Amino acid sequence: MRAFSVRNDRCGGLLNAGALALAVLALAACGNKNAGQAPPPPEVSVVKAVAQPITVSEEYVGQTEAVDTVEIRARVSGILERQGFVDGSRVKRGDLLFAIDPQPFIAALAQAKATLAQTQATHINSKQNLDRIRPLLADKAISQQDLDAAVAKEATDAANEDAARAQVKTAELNLDYATISAPRDGVISKALIKPGGLVNASTTLLTTLYSVDPIYVNFTVSEQKLMEMQRQLKHNPGEDKAKLPPFRLRLADGSEYKLSGTLNFVDAAVDAKSGTLQVRVQVPNPERLLRAGQLVRVIFPSLQPLNAILIPQQAVQELQGKRSVFVVDAEGKAQYREITATTRDGNNWVVESGITPGEMVVVEGIQKVRPGAPVKPAVATPDAKNDAKKAGDDKSDAAKKSDAKDAAKKDVTYDAKGAAPAPAADKGAK
Repeated sequence: MRAFSVRNDRCGGLLNAGALALAVLALAACGNKNAGQAPPPPEVSVVKAVAQPITVSEEYVGQTEAVDTVEIRARVSGILERQGFVDGSRVKRGDLLFAIDPQPFIAALAQAKATLAQTQATHINSKQNLDRIRPLLADKAISQQDLDAAVAKEATDAANEDAARAQVKTAELNLDYATISAPRDGVISKALIKPGGLVNASTTLLTTLYSVDPIYVNFTVSEQKLMEMQRQLKHNPGEDKAKLPPFRLRLADGSEYKLSGTLNFVDAAVDAKSGTLQVRVQVPNPERLLRAGQLVRVIFPSLQPLNAILIPQQAVQELQGKRSVFVVDAEGKAQYREITATTRDGNNWVVESGITPGEMVVVEGIQKVRPGAPVKPAVATPDAKNDAKKAGDDKSDAAKKSDAKDAAKKDVTYDAKGAAPAPAADKGAK
């Protein structure tokens, strides 16, 4: 019985070894079969490069400036008594801005009027005396010297009266200057001196008033751009401004200002340090959307259409300042190509060099492309792009659901495997 048991175990071992060898051979055969099959080329979407006339726009960094900027200063000194506006509000010509304590100027005016009355009385007296003694000279009752003294006295009193009258006018002006009004319509800044503060004549800045509509936008252009514009226009851009296209503005949030501007000023000389020229555009601003000092981008279209190739922005790869695309050649292989593109037209790049008309440029599936590897191109259309995007979204949702199911299965399998070792341990113990 013991010998029979041993032979049984040996036979079982031989059978197990044979089965294992057959399994290894089967796996090797499957591996060799799969290794012989090459993966299919990846599918990519392409567009045909076509040269077409386009209007290229250049953008410059500009800053807005009020057409009229008025610094509000007092003409007389005194204590500020009242502020007549709300900081940052819109004011109209003649609106009260500040009021300085008028009492000292009222007193000065009263004193000037009293002095005038005094000088008038003195002048009347000297004039009456002159009228009395003038006939006495013919009767030799007075000397010529007495008559000359009376004439001089009357003239001096007349001049004193004129001086006193001027002092009254000055006192009246100072009293008027104690009330400061808006010199024009516009938007007022905040008050720099509050009621109770001391105001010095001509030196203390109270606030600043800015005009609103229209508004200026200042920017600079390079000397090369100026020469290009002169060649295309055949004259200086500042001489015939009507021939220039309208200037558009792009705001800080990326939106485009709905009203366009016109060229207002071109500087007479190029800055020797920077090699740039100062340019100013006048833009309507009826809704007060633009404010003085605001940074904007000035969009200036080219004067002549440019015959260039447009490719979608998604087709261009940027790395270390270089831009490149993948082009499908006649053999259906993807070729790496560096391009020169410095200007955008909406969501497209304007290609200056690197691509010739008629070439197929990869726009979708770039991550699956390798230089020199075969691809399966499909010409992209707007409808196909939308359908592909929708299908991609649906596929993404289906993939999320599939991943959730796989995760649930993994959890169930893990629990079953986790529970399995317990019986094995019992079997070993048994």
